[in-house]
This record gives sequence, structure tokens and C-alpha cells, in this order.
Amino acid sequence: MEYFPLPELPEDLQAMVVERVARNSFQDLYRLRASSRSMKALAEMRRVYHYFDVLSFPWGLIMPSQLLKNCYAENNPNTIYVKGVQFFYSYDEQYYGHSLIKRAADAGYERAVYTHAMTQAIFYGDAQYFRRILRATVDRVGKLVRDAKWGWGLWHTDEFRQIKAMFTSTYVPSFYLCQCVNVVDRQCLCLWHIDVTKDDNMCERCFWIKEISLFFRDFEPISLFRDTSKW
Repeated sequence: MEYFPLPELPEDLQAMVVERVARNSFQDLYRLRASSRSMKALAEMRRVYHYFDVLSFPWGLIMPSQLLKNCYAENNPNTIYVKGVQFFYSYDEQYYGHSLIKRAADAGYERAVYTHAMTQAIFYGDAQYFRRILRATVDRVGKLVRDAKWGWGLWHTDEFRQIKAMFTSTYVPSFYLCQCVNVVDRQCLCLWHIDVTKDDNMCERCFWIKEISLFFRDFEPISLFRDTSKW
């Protein structure tokens, strides 16, 4: 297989390649940046910051605060989402946090689309935004959102915990009682086994009760990025 030398492409196409690499991998971007002076110049263009996936930054490395500031200044959906989650779920500044999460969702950022739909349903009783999420993608995107275990020193608000208790006592039992599919018998009708109790053929209502339950059970505020009010 022959490889086409990247520097021989028109500059606008080279810039497009750099933007796509920035979206997919920090490591690959820095390898590309080190490959030539022209690639270094393209990688340092401010518009590239719009495409960084800050949630894929390598573990064990300290993310420079200036990098986050630059990403946010360039309307990077990742950083807008991270800031929104921290403000809404940890700082209890719901209006501002919600506006940021929605802004990232409107930009098409998958994690934000999912989290915005969950936030609307949980805090505002509005389930219409679930329609923006393809059921076939819910499992994958939901795990991405919930598997970000970065709640160091930040906790959910009292309101979140109160709604969680209400939801667990009111809606979770109805999930187990619904006979839309065969149910694996459980001694405890709680959140802990809800993801392995019914198969994917469950009814629409049970499907979203399960997904909200997993959000309550596993979602943690994002604090890896420290105080987002500084950028």
C-alpha cells in the first residue's frame, strides 16, 4: 500500500487532517506536530483547540490550565460540557451549568446530548429530549458518561440525592413489577442489579427507568479539571 506524503496536500487539507487528529488522539497530534515545522505550525493554530477531546487526555499527565482556557475560548464542546457538569452538579449553579450543557448538546457532542436529556428528565420532569438519542447508541454513550470516575473532592448536591431517593422508591419498583419481558428474580428491588435484570426487549418505559437509574447509581461530578470557573 502506498502512502501519500501529507506535506504534499494543499494546506487547507493539511489543516483538516490536523483537526481530525486533534479530535481523536492527543498522542497522535503530538506525533504529527513533531513530524515537521509545517505540521507544528498547523497544530498550533487556535482553531485546532476547538477539536481537542480533553476527556481523552492521557492519565498520569497534568493537563495545562492554559490548554483548557484555549479550548474553552475556541468553543470546544468538550470543555463547555465539563464546565457545565461541574457548575450544575457540584456548584449548584443550575441555570448557568444547564445552559453550558445544552450548548454542548446543541453542538452535537454525544456525552452532552445524553447528559442534557438526563438532566431535563431528572430535574425538570421533561423526557422529550430522550428522542434526540438513538436507542441503539444509549448503552455506549451512557457508559462513556458514567465511566468518567473523576469525583475527587466534589459531591452531588442535596437536591440530586433527594430526587435519587424519591426515584428509587417510586419508579424502580415499577421496573421490576412490569412484565414486559421475563425478569430475573432479585431479592432487592434496587439500583444495583437493574442493568442485568431484563434484556434489551423491555418496553420503552422500563428502558428509560433503567437508564435513569444507572445515571443515579454511577454518574459522578467531574473534578479532574479542577475549578472550571477560572476558564
